[in-house]
Amino acid sequence: MDATILLVDDEPKVIEFMKPFLELEGFTVFSAHTGPQALQLVRDVNPDLVVLDWMLPGMSGLDICRELRKTSHVGIIMVTARSEEADRIVGLEVGADDYLVKPFSLRELAARIRSVLRRLSVPSQETTEGESAVLHRGELTIDEARFRVWKRGQEVVLTPTEFQMLLTLATKPGVVYSRLQLLQSSMGEAYLNYERTIDSHISHLRKKIEDDPASPIYVQTVYGIGYRFGDQT
Repeated sequence: MDATILLVDDEPKVIEFMKPFLELEGFTVFSAHTGPQALQLVRDVNPDLVVLDWMLPGMSGLDICRELRKTSHVGIIMVTARSEEADRIVGLEVGADDYLVKPFSLRELAARIRSVLRRLSVPSQETTEGESAVLHRGELTIDEARFRVWKRGQEVVLTPTEFQMLLTLATKPGVVYSRLQLLQSSMGEAYLNYERTIDSHISHLRKKIEDDPASPIYVQTVYGIGYRFGDQT
C-alpha cells in the first residue's frame, strides 16, 4: 500500500521501534516528537495517516487531534497506555479513527493502519459520463469520491467518521438508521461496542451543517430508533 505515515511520539526509541518495520511494509514514514512539529509536518508533507501518541509534553495527542480536525481529513490512530473504555471513547470523539493500546505488535500496528486507510478510501460511483457521483441535498453538496462537503458553496470540514455518517444518511433520505447501523457503516464492526459515541458524532455534525442544530433539517432524530436524513431537503 503506497501511503505516507507520520509517527508522533516524544520517545525516540518508540519511533525507532516502529519506523523501520513500516518502511519495510512499503510505507513512506516521517516522524515528529512534539505537537508543533507534528502540525507543521502535516502541512508540509500531507500524510495519509498519523500515528499519534496520547501522552506528549506540552501539547497532548488529544490537543493535536482536535487541531488537525479543524482543517484536515487525515487518518488518525491514537496510541496510548490508557485502556479504559471511557478513554477510548474520548479519543474517538475528538476525531481519531482508531485507538491502539500499548503494548502492541508491529504487525497489529500495520494491520490497523491498512484498515483505517481502506476505510478512508471512499469508493466513487461512476456515472455513464465517467464522472464521480456527487449528491445534492438542499444546500449541501457531497462529493463522495473527493471526501468533501460544501454548504452554500463554502466547504465544511468533517472528520472521516462524520463524513461517512452524513454520506450514509444522505444517500437514502427518509430511511431510518439505528445507532448500530450508523456505527457499522462509518467505523466498521470493530467499533460496535462504542454505540454511545454516535450521539456525540451526530451533535458535532449538526453544528457544522445545520443552520440551527437544535432544529435540524438534515440529520433528524427518530426517537427510540436512530437517525434519518430529512426527505424534504
